[in-house]
Amino acid sequence: MRHLSIDIETYSSINIKKAGLYRYVQSPDFEILLFAYSWDGGPVEIVDLKQKESLPFEVIHALYDPNVIKHAYNAAFEWYCINSVMKSPIEQWRCTQIHGLYCGYPAGLGEVGQALGLPQDKRKMGVGGSLIRTFCVPCKPSKKNGMRTRTLPHHEPEKWQLFKDYCVGDVVAEMEILRRLSVFPVPDQEWRLWQLDQRINARGIACDLQLVEGALAVDEQIVRELMNEAVQLSGLDNPKSVQQLKKWLTEEIGEEIDNLRKETVSELIEGADEGRAKRVLEIRQELSKTSVKKYQAMKTVACEDGRVRGLLQFYGANRTGRWAGRLVQVHNLPKNKMETLEYARELVRDRNVNMLKFVYGNVPDTLSQLIRTAFVAPGGKKLLIADFSAIEARVIAWLAGEQWRLDVFNSHGKIYEASASQMFGVPLEAVDKDMRQKGKVSELALGYQGGKGALITMGALDMGLTEAELPEIVMRWRNANRRIVDLWFSLEAAALEVMHTGQPVGIRGIIMARESHYGNGLDFFTVQLPSGRKLYYVQPTLAQNDFGKQALHYKGPDQKTGKWTTINTYGGKLVENIVQAIARDCLAVTLIRAEQSGFDTVLHVHDELGIESDRPEDLNRVLNIMAQPIDWAPGLPLKGAGFVTPFYMKD
Repeated sequence: MRHLSIDIETYSSINIKKAGLYRYVQSPDFEILLFAYSWDGGPVEIVDLKQKESLPFEVIHALYDPNVIKHAYNAAFEWYCINSVMKSPIEQWRCTQIHGLYCGYPAGLGEVGQALGLPQDKRKMGVGGSLIRTFCVPCKPSKKNGMRTRTLPHHEPEKWQLFKDYCVGDVVAEMEILRRLSVFPVPDQEWRLWQLDQRINARGIACDLQLVEGALAVDEQIVRELMNEAVQLSGLDNPKSVQQLKKWLTEEIGEEIDNLRKETVSELIEGADEGRAKRVLEIRQELSKTSVKKYQAMKTVACEDGRVRGLLQFYGANRTGRWAGRLVQVHNLPKNKMETLEYARELVRDRNVNMLKFVYGNVPDTLSQLIRTAFVAPGGKKLLIADFSAIEARVIAWLAGEQWRLDVFNSHGKIYEASASQMFGVPLEAVDKDMRQKGKVSELALGYQGGKGALITMGALDMGLTEAELPEIVMRWRNANRRIVDLWFSLEAAALEVMHTGQPVGIRGIIMARESHYGNGLDFFTVQLPSGRKLYYVQPTLAQNDFGKQALHYKGPDQKTGKWTTINTYGGKLVENIVQAIARDCLAVTLIRAEQSGFDTVLHVHDELGIESDRPEDLNRVLNIMAQPIDWAPGLPLKGAGFVTPFYMKD
């Protein structure tokens, strides 16, 4: 096999950050400007396509030659761009960005180079952003630039030469990252999964653009009406201004208003008498639900055929390898609870604001519930929506060997009731509504060593539980799940042993190890999963945590800021990482099996997948695929539940 490393620079009038790769490339003015490449790690050559230079025949042939592996950083971009002019099968490509993510590094080329400590001459050049803004996107016409809408090489010849150097530099950086990481290879199964991910993203999902346009128009009218009403009631120039509204409410109610956060507004409405202040607060509450950003994103991302593409990021969740949402962010769509979704959709499609008000009252909330229904099956087809039932609860029971839980999942599956039965020592049929609530919140909050705070986060107080009774609930759940509790402390002890001795430790099919490569400057704490895939924790060390205990620390992206920083972990968090990673691998097996069975997956979110089909009766086949045993997880009881629908929804 030969290896061809590639980096290209392109032009399109479509904003790739907002519209995504597929709409960007499908723009009529899209073109490839520069093509830099290297054979087998050798010197980098660059072809200036904008200046009428031609790719060598050897390179053109290599793009579809199965004996040449094509490498790029974020290879999905290079692959799809090149496929706009010629066929280059995705099976022949490898992505160095994915290799970095697999090994626990951040996504950006520059960030990975910095995290790896690459020498300056092997890192991504810092001037790239300004050069891309100069040559790769339209420019604003002005007298200074001769009223042009685009900067071409002859307009800025010195910058153009620097741009070529930058393109060459990206290939150098990509090859150095690949060289260093190659001693910790990505399993072939993950590459096949990444290739499947590209096919699913390129297929996309159909979008009801009439509904999208209707929602945007309805929202505009409702916001205008609510704002006019708030102005009339308050006399304020801008009722959305927190400062203006706080001052007016303080005078109107007769008490100091500190903030206008969501919870505060709800409390003020409950305590206010009927009148101007209460209505203005209700308007603010309604306006807070008026979020049409996802509708706007769908309109921006939709391609000419009405399909939305590029919604999924492979290995987007750094620690577990789960997918992440992009562009429309399908992983956090509002839930729908309405029973008349079809009727509501028709009213929005027709922009019938008066009827929406009459039937549903709160129009912004109605629009919010309809967001996911904008994803549809095209004419003559249906969406088969299926998800794993309680996948994480099943995996943690299997991993820990908590037999009573496995018995539940192998029979009736009522885990909330069964958990309450174990916690309170009563027969399953004697579990009342109050006990079930306690069982439910415990199941949601306590599996990963959570305590009282986790119960509160999961809504224990909203369910009517008091703070005083939460410690007892924690104790009862832990007493009922001794094997899971043992798993937390066993994995934590195993991690510390690996760090102290340098020797691998196996716990219930999980192998923890310290893996290093001195020559490449790499050092990892690794967790090998039953599937064979590994989780990588970069630059592991032992240090005291916030509780004064010795704990495993490692380098990784901060969940809030994204900055490369030191993170500490503990038994429950390790269990969470491993359980979610195994659940992800179960979904991965299902996605591959679905494709092998001829199904067209168009979407998957968390543990749910959506398949576009003209055979509604195939839902049972899909559910059977989900329930099939997995070779590397003997005894893991998997089950799927699903429904057939013309549009995406929560059943």
